[in-house]
Amino acid sequence: MAELWQALRLWLSILLTLMTLTYQARKKTFLSVREVTAIENYAKDSLQWVTDQYNRESDDKYHFRIFRVLKIQKRVTDHLEYHLNVEMQRTTCQKPETTNCVPQEGELYKKVNCSFSVFAIPWVEQYKLLNRSCSSD
Repeated sequence: MAELWQALRLWLSILLTLMTLTYQARKKTFLSVREVTAIENYAKDSLQWVTDQYNRESDDKYHFRIFRVLKIQKRVTDHLEYHLNVEMQRTTCQKPETTNCVPQEGELYKKVNCSFSVFAIPWVEQYKLLNRSCSSD
C-alpha cells in the first residue's frame, strides 16, 4: 500500500512539474532588461537594420540616417528585443546611395524622432519590427 502512495505522489509531482513548465513556456519571461550603448555589437546591427527598414518603407526620395541615439534598451529572453529611441535626419543622398551622406540643410532639412521595437536573433540575422513610432520636428 505504501508503494502505491509513493507511486501516486511521484506521478502527481511529475504532472505538476509538467504543468508548471508548460505555463512558463507560454509566459514571456525576461532574463534581463538593461540599457546598452550604441557600440554594443548586436545593438549596432539592430540600429543598422531599423535604418534600412525605415528607408525601404519611406516614400521620401532621400536617404535618412541616424544622427543621434537617445536610448537603447535590451531585453533578453529566448531572443533579444531592442527598444531604440533615435533621432534621424534626411541626408543629401538620394536613394539608394548611402556613401558620404551628410544632413540636409535649408528647406530640405528634416528631422524625425523615432522609437522602434525590434525582435532580434542577430547571430542568424533574423529581425522583425514589432513597433515603430516616428514624429517630425
